[in-house]
Amino acid sequence: MSANKDLVVKDLKVHFGGGKKLLSGRKPTVHAVDGVSFTIPAGKTFGVVGESGSGKTTTALAIMRLVDITDGSVTLGDTQISALKKDELRAARSRFQIIFQDPFSSLDPRKRAGEIVRQPLDLMSIGTPSERAAAVSELFEQVGLRPEQQHLFPHQFSGGQRQRIGLARALSTRPDLIVCDEPVSALDVAIQAQILNLMSTLQKELGLTYLFISHDLGVVQHICDEIAVMYLGQIVEQADRVTLFKNPKHPYTKALLEAVPTVHGNKRDRSQRTRLHGDPPSPINLPKACRFASRCPRAESRCHNDIPPLEENDAGHKVACFFA
Repeated sequence: MSANKDLVVKDLKVHFGGGKKLLSGRKPTVHAVDGVSFTIPAGKTFGVVGESGSGKTTTALAIMRLVDITDGSVTLGDTQISALKKDELRAARSRFQIIFQDPFSSLDPRKRAGEIVRQPLDLMSIGTPSERAAAVSELFEQVGLRPEQQHLFPHQFSGGQRQRIGLARALSTRPDLIVCDEPVSALDVAIQAQILNLMSTLQKELGLTYLFISHDLGVVQHICDEIAVMYLGQIVEQADRVTLFKNPKHPYTKALLEAVPTVHGNKRDRSQRTRLHGDPPSPINLPKACRFASRCPRAESRCHNDIPPLEENDAGHKVACFFA
């Protein structure tokens, strides 16, 4: 197998609906993800942020092949994940795993913790039974849980401990890529920091690649190397962590950053804040030009008539705005 383990997403589209109704006409099409492209180098963390409904979670689920891909490609190393079918896809799943948002509903309450972590090994027939038992014990130690806790049920753990179980389950197949869908949003702030630090440590030890989905900019700033901002199914800005937070160029990114509370609120000039008006357009009836124009304080006639391409205007800094 090639040493290349980069994740490459090209022009990914996920559309829902559009089929025929029972009577006449067609169902409306929801453009949940509409032409998203990015690359995550092996061993790095790529963050995707945006409001609810921006398409970030659907992007993650499409990469995991948990929702159908309408168009585009997803490639992990030399394997085109988006082209795999049935048995091939099942066999390749050991290379990419997911951590879900809610540690309370993502674990089977009828199974013991050790069985939950071992399940991917059993399903994919990885190792002998004794090797699987040893692997589970090692995984519990890696994520900071005690060996005897393998015999407990999910309800006997705290939220942070449950997410450690979810992380151990994702690590069990020794994947190249872990998709993290809001993995700490249901946890207290102190516990969030513990889980994020653990994930960073494991990444360095195991060479993991993370796709990190979040609406929490503070969390993203803490763990991600590069960040993409999504709006209505498209990436509107992408840059490394330092550049994005110090020098945001898209009005939507500026509005997101300025909405984050700060303990030094008196230092902010409220008159200079980017204020958004109205609600996002419907993903069923999208504008033909810039999707952000109806809410943008800087929009001009061109924005309502033309589509701004996602272009690199500084080294590695991409923006989809005519006035960036």
